[in-house]
Amino acid sequence: MKRDTFWWGLAIVAFLVGLVGLFQRITSGHQLANYGSYIPWGLWVASYIYFIGLSAGAFLLSTLVYVFRIERLEKIGKLALFTALVTLIAAMLSIWFDLGHPLRAWRMILRTNFGSMMGWMIWLYTAYFILLVVELWVAMRADLAAWSNRSGLARFLTFGKTDTSEEAVARDRSRLRVLGSIGVPLAVAFHGGVGALFGVVGARAYWHSGLTPIAFLVGALLSGGALLVFLTTIWGPDTGSEKHKDLVLFLGQIVLLLLAFDVLLEWAEYSIGLYSSIPAEAESMRLVLFGPYWWAFWVFHIGLGVVIPGLLLIFGRKSLPAVATAGALIAITFITVRLNIVVPGLAIEELKGLVSAFSGPGLTTAYFPSTMEWLFEVWVAGLAGLIFLVGYRVLPIVRKEGAEA
Repeated sequence: MKRDTFWWGLAIVAFLVGLVGLFQRITSGHQLANYGSYIPWGLWVASYIYFIGLSAGAFLLSTLVYVFRIERLEKIGKLALFTALVTLIAAMLSIWFDLGHPLRAWRMILRTNFGSMMGWMIWLYTAYFILLVVELWVAMRADLAAWSNRSGLARFLTFGKTDTSEEAVARDRSRLRVLGSIGVPLAVAFHGGVGALFGVVGARAYWHSGLTPIAFLVGALLSGGALLVFLTTIWGPDTGSEKHKDLVLFLGQIVLLLLAFDVLLEWAEYSIGLYSSIPAEAESMRLVLFGPYWWAFWVFHIGLGVVIPGLLLIFGRKSLPAVATAGALIAITFITVRLNIVVPGLAIEELKGLVSAFSGPGLTTAYFPSTMEWLFEVWVAGLAGLIFLVGYRVLPIVRKEGAEA
């Protein structure tokens, strides 16, 4: 189909172009990156929390199917789980290559400091990854068994569990409910933990808030839900039918509610922060709103990520293209939200005059991602797209739940 050809082409081009950034990162380390001593976290850390939010949001929406048994969403349960897995891989690649020595990451497991939020994160991510893989396999097992007679891959992935009786399918559903129930606190813990990773930094008033983990969770639900709206429109079950349209429009209304809640939290954060005028916090907020990259907030986040999607979801709530466009805009532009969390919190001098006291590479608070940083992230996005497209083609991601193929 022309639709699939376009997305395959886009993913392949992104992957190939991004290979330049990957090669530069491997051969030159961090030398071509624009972050440094004063701003040690840049695009890749922002992309990490962006993708991890997409993953957590998609997973939590899958629990509406497997834990809370909302039948209206039943056919996208596996799509939500698979989306969560793919975006988790993208998040881990982003943060892995941000490390100075990526090959030493294993030491975080063997020498974990449980007094550190980062120490907890590695264990939470490991548990979440295992749970995602197991839950996705259980969700697909009956369909894989039904495919086993005509697909060697499907037969292999059943691992000998080929029973498609009603009793076997019922057991799968019970297991999915247990796994999903375990996954809810786990997803809340690991993505709330990402928020806590920022929130506990007392030296950075812009981040230091008890609401930071809550804002991260709401943002995850919003961005993950928006991405799922877009993916369901193109690759969801029964595309072109009234059932498919009803499903997408229902997801759109969920995203609209999440968008309103996210805007409320953001308004509370900025209005109180600016009114209180605590210098370290207010300066970071003014940098976001009126600094050199004001357009990232006002044009991309507010304009393309809030106002236009909000209008589309309100006035175009019965239009499939309008809802799909709104989902795509929110999902794509949410990277600016993550950048406006990471960078402004670091761009304010901790000691007045620090930037003018020293000069040299990396000794600046003026940060914009380098070409290498952008290209690497294009590679990550392209790889994630290819994993999704390959998985969609060879696995029963949107097949009917149950024994029938």
